[in-house]
Amino acid sequence: MAATISSACVSCGSCAASCPVEAITAGDSQYQVNEATCVNCGSCVGTCPVEAISL
Repeated sequence: MAATISSACVSCGSCAASCPVEAITAGDSQYQVNEATCVNCGSCVGTCPVEAISL
C-alpha cells in the first residue's frame, strides 16, 4: 500500500522533494502519490509541515 496525502495538503512540495523514487507529483489541488511507484519508505511523512501524509 502506498502513502496517501489528505486534503490538508498545502501544496508546499516538501514531500515531493524528499521522495527517493519520485512517486509524488503536483496535482490539480494538492500533491498526489503514484501508487505504482511508491515504495512505502515513509521519507515523505516527516517532511510534511501539516502532517497531511500517512502510510
